[in-house]
Amino acid sequence: MSSKEQKSKEEVIQALQNVASEMHDNMVKGKPPTMTLPVRTKGNISFNQKLGVYKYGNKKTVRDATSLGSARQLLRSLHVGEFIEEMIDGGKSSTLREMYYISEGWGNGKFHSQNESNNLAEDLEIVTKCLREDFRLRPEEDGARIIGNVTFEELNRRGEWMRINCRDDVGDSGYGVPYNVELEKLRLVDEDIDFVMAIETGGMFDRLIENGFDEEARCALIHLKGQPARSTRRIMRRMSDEWGKPVVVFADCDPWSFRIYASIAYGAIKTAHISEYLATRSAMYLGITAGDIEHYKLPSDDLSKQDIGALEAERSDPRFQDDYWQGEISTMLKMGKKAEQQALARYGLDYVTDTYLPEKLAEPEIGLPY
Repeated sequence: MSSKEQKSKEEVIQALQNVASEMHDNMVKGKPPTMTLPVRTKGNISFNQKLGVYKYGNKKTVRDATSLGSARQLLRSLHVGEFIEEMIDGGKSSTLREMYYISEGWGNGKFHSQNESNNLAEDLEIVTKCLREDFRLRPEEDGARIIGNVTFEELNRRGEWMRINCRDDVGDSGYGVPYNVELEKLRLVDEDIDFVMAIETGGMFDRLIENGFDEEARCALIHLKGQPARSTRRIMRRMSDEWGKPVVVFADCDPWSFRIYASIAYGAIKTAHISEYLATRSAMYLGITAGDIEHYKLPSDDLSKQDIGALEAERSDPRFQDDYWQGEISTMLKMGKKAEQQALARYGLDYVTDTYLPEKLAEPEIGLPY
């Protein structure tokens, strides 16, 4: 699923109404209303050879009105469906946080936490085969920032297409990626780059910009802002598919950064139902690696108990089963150390762009010398 046509308003509303109709039909037959969903844990994801990403397996969970908890979730589903219909009809959109607070007026259907609200939106994506963007729901967090010689056209709120070059038409903070990056809202128009580099931290993103790395290496730099938003993962996928550009991930060396890479390349566990739409399966992990800590003698910190527990969990995570990742995890556990990207500054502010990145990009596994 390298591209997706936005569903029409009528299609989205019909999909939501089908959910309500199925519940109603069961009740007419004297049966409790139900909703069937995949079990959304790492124990129920497996590698899909055809799609090249991790997807939910065959384990299912059934919500029905015979238990209070499930009945409440079904009631919430109906409230959310009605809320989305009202937004679509009124030409509005809502953050997930706003929907959480709106539920205060839903009586027994109110959410008790933000996670409950977020998870239900994902549940409805699964059962309707629509996307959150089709529902006019958007996250609270911003998308990525991009710097580089790439040109987009973005549809503004007045219905006009704006042409933006992410090097010449933006300030040092870069182009802010909107929450909806589908064709009906964002066009990839032109590029003069050789690859895309996704960067975990803002400090390193700013360092590479100040050092002019995007122009020197002919690349687009994307600040992930930690765990990347869906729109961030989606625009990288589009740049890879539509422009044929390699994607490399430059992150800290810790288990949480490994998961950032995994969400980009294979998909996140929470969104495994749309992994083939978000994941860039050809993405390559550049560093910081466990070997880099030793080879470059980087300042490092001891692994915490939480870090060790996360690494042990990754040993059994289906996304980390190849020899490379098993080796990285074992080396980190043996060393008992982790390191940040900005530890490279021990050798000066230019070291990362003058030495580290040229050496890493030229490695045979990456193959992007410049």
